[in-house]
Amino acid sequence: MSDLQLSLIVIGIIIIAGVLLFNYLQEARYRRRAGETFKHEHDDALFGWKKSTPPAARVEPGFGEDVLFPTPDEQSYPPTAVEQQPPADQNSLDSTEKHETADFESVINYIAEIHSHSKIPHERLRDLLQQKFDFGKPVRWYGMGVEESSWEEITLETAHAGKSHVRLRGCLQLADRSGPVSEINLSRFRDMVDEFAIQIAAETDCPDIANAYAIALELDKFCANVDVIMGINIISKDGGAFIGTKIRALAEASGFVLESEGVFRYRDSETNAVLFSLGNFESTLFLPSNMRTLTTHGVTFLLDVPRVANGERVFEQMAHIARLFASTLNGILVDDNRVPLSENGIKRSKKQLRDLQAAMAENNIPAGSQIALKLFD
Repeated sequence: MSDLQLSLIVIGIIIIAGVLLFNYLQEARYRRRAGETFKHEHDDALFGWKKSTPPAARVEPGFGEDVLFPTPDEQSYPPTAVEQQPPADQNSLDSTEKHETADFESVINYIAEIHSHSKIPHERLRDLLQQKFDFGKPVRWYGMGVEESSWEEITLETAHAGKSHVRLRGCLQLADRSGPVSEINLSRFRDMVDEFAIQIAAETDCPDIANAYAIALELDKFCANVDVIMGINIISKDGGAFIGTKIRALAEASGFVLESEGVFRYRDSETNAVLFSLGNFESTLFLPSNMRTLTTHGVTFLLDVPRVANGERVFEQMAHIARLFASTLNGILVDDNRVPLSENGIKRSKKQLRDLQAAMAENNIPAGSQIALKLFD
């Protein structure tokens, strides 16, 4: 072997050893970094909450003393500013103004008032109305003109240059089925009202944010305890299937209408309000296009307790129709666990419904009223 060959072999060994040493050092460095990264505790990516903070959950309704929304006499915090003090241009509320205040549903709204000494520019008003979707909850605006004594709701569709206002009331809803308004959005709404008033040289009357947020939390707690949907299921006695065409014929003969959401709805003939609905016990929707070929092992009647007035009477009507369905389809009434639903079980459901709606009435949120429909939308 020549000296040149020997030298090349030695150089090759040195290069290989260098590469191996470099790879070892790199791997050791990455392992050290990985260890530092994963030794910390992180949020669970699958469940979406921190390990130290369990998720909040709404519970089934109960009737303990602490679950109802407190009446005005029981509240430990003051009512909204509209209830608390008169507008800037008068010393006291006369009987007409008190009636106006009630119309603003102050039990569910944060109400901010704007008083201007001159007509509010139409362009400014439209800018204000365009921000009504920025606060996470519904916002409604009302206005009063110079020579008017009543309020009217103002929207982008109804606002026009020929109509002028000197007083405005903005109503930010405090809660709905998705939860309470956030304290941040309450503050943002108040700040928007204040900034608007500065731009038009007007005065404002805005309730305290901390008090309003406390009311929102109590309102949401009350809503959670009365937010119940009562159901009656019908399944086949012998495990057979119900035919879609027969279900549709029975439903339409009973007064239901198949609507676009994939359920039949039974509506009040005078108000058109939904009283109860009929849906598939299985996941397939009831659609006009599939009723001829559809089969299912059950159907479900549902009554949305907070959204229906005279709930006990409506529940009796729903139960009566459910019995007719069961008889015609050779089915049996069951609860959500497929346990047969006896007449005593139906009576217990009626009592629960009656108690829930009585609690709503006692707290000035009658079931099926406009205020309830907004809260439980």
